[in-house]
Amino acid sequence: MSDELPPQVESLLPYDEWTEAAMRQVMVRALAHVAEHGLPGEHHFYLTFRTDHPGVLIPPRLRAQYPQEMTIVLQHQFWDLTMDEASGLVSVGLSFGGVPTTLVVPLDAVTGFADPFVRFGLRFHTDDAANAAALAEPEAQPEPEEEAAAGAAGEAEHGDAEPAPQVVSLDAFRRRSPPKT
Repeated sequence: MSDELPPQVESLLPYDEWTEAAMRQVMVRALAHVAEHGLPGEHHFYLTFRTDHPGVLIPPRLRAQYPQEMTIVLQHQFWDLTMDEASGLVSVGLSFGGVPTTLVVPLDAVTGFADPFVRFGLRFHTDDAANAAALAEPEAQPEPEEEAAAGAAGEAEHGDAEPAPQVVSLDAFRRRSPPKT
């Protein structure tokens, strides 16, 4: 008897695409639930997305700081979370350096979704050709003065609530090799 496996047959059905679409739907349902009901218990989300993907709307200073990929945490202090399945966009208000900002992210730009409270996470593929096109023609962004004015208005609206959330770099949690002595 031979231990060899039969050769892999290429599928004529796009199972990989269907699987990824189903996994993205889990993320969409979670975001829509939280947009409507808020975060239950200790649940919180990490949302990682390509900042160079077409349709991503973030302030120029964040795009400069995160030219390819960014992870945001939805936990204690965020507002106006919307999940619009029809347009394929998620929008959320967060503060960065004390400046309230609204981020708009197409679902196709999302590369990762996690809820660490229950140790649940998903990784997604993005269209690299679309990302290359975005680098060639970046989205129009508000000028820094407009951003500051919008931030001041948002701070007045949200200033009496809780203090601004802090964005934590995941690099702080990565294992590092001990220094050589």
